[in-house]
Amino acid sequence: MQDDPRFQMSRRDLLQLIGVAGGASAMMGAMTTMGHSLPSPYDGPPALEGAPQGEKVLVLGAGLAGMVAAFELRRAGYEVEILEYQSRAGGRCWTLKGGDSFRELGGYEQTCNFSQGQYINIGPWRIPHHHRAVLDYCQRLGVELEIFVQEDQNAFLHSPDAFGGKPQRYHNIWADYVGGITEMLAKSVNQGAFADQITAEDAEMLLESLKSFGVLDGQYRYTERLEVSSYRGYPNSGAPGGGLLDAAPTPEKPIELKDILDSRFWQYLRNHTTYRHHAPMFQPKGGMEEIAHAFEREVGDLITHNARVTRIMQDSAGVTVDWTETGVSGKEHRSTADWCVCTIPFTVLSQIEIDVAADMRAAMRELHYHESVKAGFEMKRRFWEQDLAIYGGITLTDLPIAEIGYPSNEMHSTGPGVLLAAYVYGPQAYAYNSMSPEERIESIRNQLKIIHPQAAEEFSSGVALSWHRVPWMLGCYSNWDTRDESYRAAARVDRRIVCAGEHLSYLPGWQEGSILSSLDAIRRLNDVAASGLYSTQGGNQ
Repeated sequence: MQDDPRFQMSRRDLLQLIGVAGGASAMMGAMTTMGHSLPSPYDGPPALEGAPQGEKVLVLGAGLAGMVAAFELRRAGYEVEILEYQSRAGGRCWTLKGGDSFRELGGYEQTCNFSQGQYINIGPWRIPHHHRAVLDYCQRLGVELEIFVQEDQNAFLHSPDAFGGKPQRYHNIWADYVGGITEMLAKSVNQGAFADQITAEDAEMLLESLKSFGVLDGQYRYTERLEVSSYRGYPNSGAPGGGLLDAAPTPEKPIELKDILDSRFWQYLRNHTTYRHHAPMFQPKGGMEEIAHAFEREVGDLITHNARVTRIMQDSAGVTVDWTETGVSGKEHRSTADWCVCTIPFTVLSQIEIDVAADMRAAMRELHYHESVKAGFEMKRRFWEQDLAIYGGITLTDLPIAEIGYPSNEMHSTGPGVLLAAYVYGPQAYAYNSMSPEERIESIRNQLKIIHPQAAEEFSSGVALSWHRVPWMLGCYSNWDTRDESYRAAARVDRRIVCAGEHLSYLPGWQEGSILSSLDAIRRLNDVAASGLYSTQGGNQ
């Protein structure tokens, strides 16, 4: 790239661009402050010392938080009962396979018609390597894991308003963006722009590092050269060959920095470099629900399914929970216990009568949950691998579908495959929420074909779930504006009741948050139970 007045900018603007290119390192401080990138503090399940043997704990909800609580409480000597709204355990740890059916609010019903062995993780779909609690329980309970490919440099970045609507390979945008800004920085350093901030020796070392990192030539230019292509790729996604015929590689002209800036693709470049997405990531073989199945093998005998909780009360004698059977019968029941661990999402719990302190009740009503729509489309063949050499990873677009996820399992198979055809959030999710499943699938198909025309012929079947229409969730995952007094009020032990789940963690939307919240909740509840100092005035553990 030659010197060009179009690219002149202030030092502040330049450093902002460098911050974006820096990815994780530039964002770690801010992310930690917001609670998004804290490493898991897990060092094993709590000992629950002094547990009063034989006392009963009622666990509300058989998602991961509820089943972890039941598993550890029973090991400690408590009697445990679990009430679960659904006919299945696992909550959002949910995998859809052929033959599975589900109902959304509004009477919408969908049946998954995928081929044998095909699936979509309609809830959580990946496990970071630093989510130690999830990984530990997977190991202890025999859940076999495989690599989840978060980043595939051969996947696409796309916008209908950039590059004539043609999808661009991630590796081209990344390499050319880094090359462009390192050229600008190197030329600025070479011209003495930072002479008052760094020594001449440091400037020389910085220039050498920029030259190496940005693949710059002797004049600090990022230009069309074979050395550059060895980083960004070759024309038509080709590569050097063997022998004589068309074997010699040729360079490809880099994309101009201005075009990348105008495309706004730079906003996607840190997507895979955030701490929570660092490689390696994992997924259970056969689907995320294998984690739920493993816990169910341990505590399934404690679960009463199809139980809709209607009232939660407590007094000096214990906890009383009224519930009705879902379905036609609607038969009413009452369960009692000494203690209660409630993992019901606040979107639902806020509509149930519950005897807790006013500030805890207010927090339940105030907490907002993110909206989200996820769609899984089965294709007759894995054209993304066969035609495009994409193996796992994610394509990002500013179309409403937002993300296309390519499966990390069964690579190179000759059979069908399931794409995450859309992962919609924000205002677009509300728009999809207002559609019928058939309308959602049709809209998503039309957008998918813009990026992958092969989908027109290869589409076999699909499902599209709106999490705001899921009756036992009414949203995707929690969204605290700040974790202030309301968060602390919601998390504390209120006499005989404690709440747990991803919504009471600093890892919202992640299974690690659910498990850590649950372990913390039962530790504090056990402290109250074991102390013998229980007071009807309420605890603040």
